[in-house]
Amino acid sequence: MKIRIGIAGYGNLGRGVESALRTSDDMELVAVFSRRNPADVKTRTGVPVYSMEQALEMKDQIDVMILCGGSANDLPEQTPALARHFNVIDSFDTHARIPEHFANVDAACKEGGKVGVISVGWDPGMFSLNRAYGQAVLPNGADYTFWGKGVSQGHSDAIRRIEGVQDARQYTIPVEDALERVRKGENPELTTREKHTRECFVVAKEGADRAAIEQAIVTMPNYFADYDTTVHFISQEELDRDHKGIPHGGMVFRCGTTGFEGENKHVIEYKLTLDSNPEFTSSVLVAYARAAYRLSQKGESGCKTVLDIAPALLHPEAPEALRAKLL
Repeated sequence: MKIRIGIAGYGNLGRGVESALRTSDDMELVAVFSRRNPADVKTRTGVPVYSMEQALEMKDQIDVMILCGGSANDLPEQTPALARHFNVIDSFDTHARIPEHFANVDAACKEGGKVGVISVGWDPGMFSLNRAYGQAVLPNGADYTFWGKGVSQGHSDAIRRIEGVQDARQYTIPVEDALERVRKGENPELTTREKHTRECFVVAKEGADRAAIEQAIVTMPNYFADYDTTVHFISQEELDRDHKGIPHGGMVFRCGTTGFEGENKHVIEYKLTLDSNPEFTSSVLVAYARAAYRLSQKGESGCKTVLDIAPALLHPEAPEALRAKLL
């Protein structure tokens, strides 16, 4: 019997989940739920689309609901609401609010006897796991996380809100010198500016003050002011042609020492290079949906994170097969 999946939200992430499920033989997509008019939403695989208000009518037909909304406004409300009725997975990525979100989802899951897994993706998610492994294995050391080169959707949106901007893409780029110092095990103390640069490609509206736009970008607090930022003005045609994808990635390092005098250095590096940020995130969501279903079948309930779930629960093969093939 296949694990029956529902998708809540059908943007880039929802379409990514739909794609990932096609290569997961133990799962099937039952329904997509959208806040848009279902008649206006066409899925790639022909799976039916329903309104979000219809979700509870189908709770007996769905084993795990994968939530594909945004962290700012959607998931803080949707995940606890749906967790009372479904096993749920989300990609909540507002790091500072994860403890609060966990508590809300945990209470809802326990009320409904369901399993919820929050903050699933690559950061938080796969990067979180690697930070935990690194700290456990090398307690005497330091963590380093670099993001990019990749498109930051939030920073791109921030540029588009500036007066006179028609469209924009922003790339986060690791500083190579900082990377090399970390790889050599120097354990450097790095400022925000020393770790990353930001590169912006901006389409200005006709007649807009480009100097004012550039100044607004490079001085924007919380986004660009603490970074060396380069701004390029290009045409809409160039942006559409050269910057239409959503690539991303990054690296997590744990640099530490062992020995009675700390004489031996060790560097752990985990790296991701992603053509599509949302599609990779979707693939992680699908793997953790499998784990949530298995935990639910064991009678567990409550909220979990990637730090709480054994790796074998993610894999479609049985534990005995994994022991024979992967150990």
